[in-house]
Amino acid sequence: VKLASSKALVAGSNEFLVVLSKDSKVVETAKVKAKFFMPEMPGMPYMESEDNATLENGVYKVNIHFSMSGTWQYHLKFKTKDNAFHTVKGSINL
Repeated sequence: VKLASSKALVAGSNEFLVVLSKDSKVVETAKVKAKFFMPEMPGMPYMESEDNATLENGVYKVNIHFSMSGTWQYHLKFKTKDNAFHTVKGSINL
């Protein structure tokens, strides 16, 4: 799984690019969903942005809106044609 952005990340709208591959071959038959979130903190509510990916030329694209700077966690979930579910977790700093 490769996750990248099409430009520098900013508070506001951002496009992420996801490339899935197995055995050095690009996987184009998966259903991909991305969720970015910031946990609740004192004086600040839980924040979340999620999107279902669209496939263009072997690259899955998702649009995510960050309402503020800070550390955002993410879950990339995808279902492959063999009906297996996969999740990749991580975080980014904005």
